[in-house]
Formats: sequence, C-alpha cells, structure tokens
Amino acid sequence: MSMFGIELSGLGAATTVGAVLGEAVVLYAGYGVVVQMVSSNVIDALTGE
Repeated sequence: MSMFGIELSGLGAATTVGAVLGEAVVLYAGYGVVVQMVSSNVIDALTGE
C-alpha cells in the first residue's frame, strides 16, 4: 500500500486506518446526538410540552 509515493509499513497503514475510523466514529456519534436533540425538540413542539 503506497500513499503519495511513500510505502507504508503494516503498522503505518494500521495507524492510518485507525485514525480514519476513529474520526468517522466521532463524526457519526456527534451526528446522532444532534439528530436526537433536534427530533426531541420537534416532538416537544408538536405535542405542546
């Protein structure tokens, strides 16, 4: 696996993949929290609470 002409060792590749996955998980979790907050606010507004 080479990236920008630099050969990555197994460890380097694993670190890169881990960083990308970690970022994806953080983004996904943050998105889920925002959606939950917005939907609960909308439900409260609709039910008049």
